[in-house]
Amino acid sequence: MGRNTRKRRSSMAGKAVAASAALALGGGGLVWANFYASAHESHDSWAGNRTKAAAAQVATISCPDVGQQLTDVPGQARTEVDGELASLDRQITDAYQRLATTRDAQTRDASFVQNSILQPLKDRRAAIIDRIQLEINRVGGNAPDRLDGLAGCTASPAEQPQTNGGQNNGGQNNGGQMDGGQQQGGGQQQGGGQQQGGGQQGGGQQGGQNNGGQNNGQQGGQNSGGQAGNGPSAADFVDITKVQPNVPAQPRKMRNASVGTFTTRCGVNANGNHNTDNVIVAPGVKNGAHHLHDYVGNQSNDAFANNDTFAAAETTCQNQQDKSSYYWPVLRVQDGTQDFDQNNDGGGKEGNVGKILLAKQAQIKFIGNATSKVVAMPQFLRIITGDAKAFTNGPGNANAHWSCTGFENKVQLTDKYPVCPAGSSVVRSFAFQSCWDGQNVDSANHRTHVAFADANGRCQNGFKAIPQLTMRLVYDVPAPVISNGQLKNAYAVDGFPEQLHKAITDHDDFINVMTGNLNSKIANCINRGQKCQ
Repeated sequence: MGRNTRKRRSSMAGKAVAASAALALGGGGLVWANFYASAHESHDSWAGNRTKAAAAQVATISCPDVGQQLTDVPGQARTEVDGELASLDRQITDAYQRLATTRDAQTRDASFVQNSILQPLKDRRAAIIDRIQLEINRVGGNAPDRLDGLAGCTASPAEQPQTNGGQNNGGQNNGGQMDGGQQQGGGQQQGGGQQQGGGQQGGGQQGGQNNGGQNNGQQGGQNSGGQAGNGPSAADFVDITKVQPNVPAQPRKMRNASVGTFTTRCGVNANGNHNTDNVIVAPGVKNGAHHLHDYVGNQSNDAFANNDTFAAAETTCQNQQDKSSYYWPVLRVQDGTQDFDQNNDGGGKEGNVGKILLAKQAQIKFIGNATSKVVAMPQFLRIITGDAKAFTNGPGNANAHWSCTGFENKVQLTDKYPVCPAGSSVVRSFAFQSCWDGQNVDSANHRTHVAFADANGRCQNGFKAIPQLTMRLVYDVPAPVISNGQLKNAYAVDGFPEQLHKAITDHDDFINVMTGNLNSKIANCINRGQKCQ
């Protein structure tokens, strides 16, 4: 298959207004400290003739995540279904790019967005959804009837992103742990629901002004900021010294807790191993992620890799039995420069621009469970943590943590990028799902085979505790400058263009390719309470 695709994450339940989005780290996961206001618009209710339909009110396109609804796809249909989902995701990128380059037409015609962008997109999506249902049913599966209602998309104002109404879809981890000096566990809300940095906003100033560099094709009307015109904006940053502490206490360790650690050293991708594929979500599809990844560990990860490819690959890890693949979106500083992929798919062609920053530290550590021993991870287990489409999907699967060195025990952000004081570095950290269903190394939506522990650290529904992968990436980032609502020298993670480079879309990916008996060694080390590497 030669179709393009994009990462797929959590489902979308409805549309709501983001009142504020203060997040607290809850043991390797996140807890919303206050939630979204009630919904006030139906999903397909973009009225082209209403007074607010001026171009300045439209920032991005949001579509229901069909892939996340497919929790039971027969193996015989997986390849074809993945291909169709790839086409759906390609369509969103195309529609967003049309939205971003037709500002003048939108200003002149209040019905332009509905008639020229949203309705054609809905028609194309409906045809693909029909094919997905046929492919599943053809091999004896049972395609969900609810797929029929997922064709329509909305054009979202910058200040009104699509969300799930603040509901948690199960992606938060309330019982794990985080390395790097962060507090562990708990799950309770912190800070009384304070607002951090003005709430989540879709970006930028009105009137066509550019907040961070040259404008890449947006004509008049709303500019969502950033060097390429699709974010981030000044509202996406917060001075970390002005954020109230929000990190909850760690859960109490039980008598049977597994308290050891296993550290693997795999470098920081100094050799520049990059691509815009995502073999977990879009196997066989070039540019499947629509954004650039850093890769450490396994050196053969691309769209066409399989388990045999991974097992035979070279690794950057010091322990040569660790051929696992660890990968994440690159971080860029939007200082007006152009990197090697300025004219490439997934790079400049899709709004990912600026200088790629190399992490100065990439700490990878496996830790235990607060209530039980762990079992060895299965070889070729795949885990995605976080949600690359959380700005439009809502926060249900968001699981990225942003902080600064010296503040990690106090403040963890998910919907804002921190502005760190002099001498402090930016920190991205992740704590992966640590409960496994005991059978599958992947699932149709790449989520249901693993889960987070509950607030007390326990795995539920018959799931088994496995070593929890934690990652901590540290960067020296030039501090962005914000003055009178204008943003210069912004930094942001790569992402899908319609996600406007929001901090909440950060995510991380893992494929377990431990060879020999390393998986068992890791579990035994953690269960014995040792510190191993």
